[in-house]
Amino acid sequence: MTPFLQQLQDAGVVGAGGAGFPVYMKLNCSVDILIANGAECEPLLNKDQMLMQHESDALIKGMEIAMDYIGATQGIIGIKKKNRRTIETLKPLLPKSISILEMEDTYPAGDEAELIYRATGMRIPAGGLPKDIGVVVNNVESIINVYWASTNKPVIETMVTVHGEVTQPYTAKLPIGMSYADAIAIAGGVTCDDFVIVEGGPMMGSVTTDINKPLTKMSSGLLVLKADSRVAEIKQRTDAQVIKMARSACDQCGQCSALCPRALLGYPVDPRKTMRVALVADSEHALAGQACCGCNLCTMWSCPEGVDPQRVCSLAKRGLAEQKLSRTAEQLQAQTKEVHPLKPYRGVSTSRLMRRLEVLDYYGRTVEYKADIVMPKHVAIPLQQHIGRAAQAIVSVGQNVNKGDVVAQACSDSLSVAMHASVSGKVVKVDHQVVIESLC
Repeated sequence: MTPFLQQLQDAGVVGAGGAGFPVYMKLNCSVDILIANGAECEPLLNKDQMLMQHESDALIKGMEIAMDYIGATQGIIGIKKKNRRTIETLKPLLPKSISILEMEDTYPAGDEAELIYRATGMRIPAGGLPKDIGVVVNNVESIINVYWASTNKPVIETMVTVHGEVTQPYTAKLPIGMSYADAIAIAGGVTCDDFVIVEGGPMMGSVTTDINKPLTKMSSGLLVLKADSRVAEIKQRTDAQVIKMARSACDQCGQCSALCPRALLGYPVDPRKTMRVALVADSEHALAGQACCGCNLCTMWSCPEGVDPQRVCSLAKRGLAEQKLSRTAEQLQAQTKEVHPLKPYRGVSTSRLMRRLEVLDYYGRTVEYKADIVMPKHVAIPLQQHIGRAAQAIVSVGQNVNKGDVVAQACSDSLSVAMHASVSGKVVKVDHQVVIESLC
């Protein structure tokens, strides 16, 4: 591993906009184009906008550092054109090698395949990776963290939007390991009796009722919703309920497939066909869902019957993997079609989507940016915050640590990154996470 990639691994830099893929491995390539994903297409989140506005210099420098290493001659920052303040903040700082792609306010503008197509006109090969066509995509927060890593500052905070049923929505950089309860307390607490927390955005986020869960490097939003809200109800369905609804209500209208963003790009995905696995466990039907990216538009927007095509696709993909029946990348590529001629006319506007999700009322509220927050009394830093092997704890109970100290090192023989103390204090527990009692 080169010194630069080692620096990223040691600093704990992972993808902040998705599944947490270690960035040192993502940048271990040679490509022509680096894309910074600032599209932020999940409704109600604005953490990427705050990062680009308040750490604009770090973003540009991070892009230049990454571009120099991977040999890219072109850098592109994808931002929705509605975010004028962000665009105007960045414009004066742009070198000739970096430009801004102003995007429409549609969902899922931030999907990697969608963003690459809009920025370059190229498509990632089905079952392949962006680097196969000479492109690397990283969330803007990941690229900012690349810059800070180059100055020997590890990842100990994450930018998070706290919104929904709270007294005062806000966006702030919060210490990794802070509990959801502490993050929500900064927003003045919850304003309803029975609630759930959506981790991430209302489209692709997951639901929990555990307020003691800790923030991780991948945390982007905590959306507090009433337990009987439409989003909460859909996300809390069991697999059995999803299958039962598919069997009783799906009339094969085809709206899920007609509006599927990946299908419109020509990828071999057909949610309508996959829905038939609820009736007949046929591998051919299941294979029609293998290329699903999980954007959830079919479930949350397209389906007139209120069933859950995305979950059925997810279950089908799981079954294919377990039975080792998934198509190879070559087989998927052989089934790829041309981009649908009506694709430009089938985008779903964010405002209309929020109305369907029944979260539009939250959109009009002011989301305050908080530069200073009160440090929590303790943090719980999970050792598994990324794709790959969990980090290995190197501290013990009773040990004092300073903010930024390494508390868990990367596994040397596999994909892994280090973890660091987000507060100064005493280690009080070490198991699957390192719990630190703050000195504050």
